[in-house]
Amino acid sequence: MKGVVLAGGLGTRLYPLTYVTNKHLLPVYNRPMVFYPLKTLVDAMIDEILLVIGGPYAGHFLRVLKNGNELGIKHLEYVYQEDEGGIAQALSLACDFADKDSICVILGDNCTDVKIKKDVDSFAGGAHIFLRKVPDPQRFGVPVFDSKGEILKIEEKPQKPKSKFAVTGLYLYDNTVFNKINKVKPSRRGEVEITDVNNLYLKEGSLKHSELKGFWDDAGTFDTLFLANWYWAKKKNE
Repeated sequence: MKGVVLAGGLGTRLYPLTYVTNKHLLPVYNRPMVFYPLKTLVDAMIDEILLVIGGPYAGHFLRVLKNGNELGIKHLEYVYQEDEGGIAQALSLACDFADKDSICVILGDNCTDVKIKKDVDSFAGGAHIFLRKVPDPQRFGVPVFDSKGEILKIEEKPQKPKSKFAVTGLYLYDNTVFNKINKVKPSRRGEVEITDVNNLYLKEGSLKHSELKGFWDDAGTFDTLFLANWYWAKKKNE
């Protein structure tokens, strides 16, 4: 399995901090933010990784990460996302890199200490999404459950969420994900939504899910960036 970290975008919710560099290079305690999702992959023994970058500060990643060897990455590639077309559109740029292999995808602002090696080792195709209870599910894709706890559908940023769970920015996909992305039409926001891709897996009966146990945070707002800094500072100094 190969790894893909999605680290494009302009980071507008973190202006004025992101006037000077990419959001994913902002500090989370003593490391750039992107180090955390990369470590999640490396800890799962995924050492062939593609970094999808974008925006005016894409070149900054090269200065920080170089070839990735210092982080335990055997092979690190970069691809530039020219347009802001959503998570699925960014993921589509990984098709050649995947080369018919399965992929583990993580958003560049996901800072977690959860170990996913068992999930990676047991992955047998389809898709696997990781869920987490959050206080603000309306910011995410939200699963709708039946009485048995099975997912009926996933709703993208619903105004009235039907559960308190969010689909985190961590996914396992087989190689059919790229064909599914090509079938999805842009949403009203003009983006190719990863929620629509996940719903295609759900429709064919090949979507699995589990709840993340441990710390997880998407450091894409001032509040969540502060939370990530606080957690990792506390953990490093225990």
